[in-house]
Amino acid sequence: MFQLIKAINDAQTKKKVVDVRTGDTVRVHQKIKEGSKERIQVFEGVVIRTDRKNSHTSSFTVRRIASGVGVEKTYLIHSPLVLKVEITKRSKVRRKYLSFLRERSGKSARLSAVDFDRNKVNAANNAAEEEIAEIKEDLAENHDAYAKEEAAEVKAAEGDKK
Repeated sequence: MFQLIKAINDAQTKKKVVDVRTGDTVRVHQKIKEGSKERIQVFEGVVIRTDRKNSHTSSFTVRRIASGVGVEKTYLIHSPLVLKVEITKRSKVRRKYLSFLRERSGKSARLSAVDFDRNKVNAANNAAEEEIAEIKEDLAENHDAYAKEEAAEVKAAEGDKK
């Protein structure tokens, strides 16, 4: 039984993932489905928490200020909806959970940057970029088909009115 569960979990995990750490500033590309439409949404912010690093259920929480309101999103690293995680800045922190950033704003919420090799850290994104390109092509094709369907519906509706 345990081997079956392990096999299923291994099949669901991604082969290469970016090593996301607390204090990183990341851009997360997520696939969003709204009705019959799909799009890619990018959410950029500071990682304030990481959980279960070496597990197939590993997750991280990203925080940003949007229109003066703090917004936090938690992502599963191995989720098929998370297409790409790009680390743009790495900061020096001494905690695993940066909950103190919730009370801070402006300059007091800044974290001191640390030098890192961006290309080496984001190496796992190469396969993700190819997948994103394929999804964008599919979205463009679906958009064209959707536009044609709507045009046909409008013509049919105009024909019914006359």
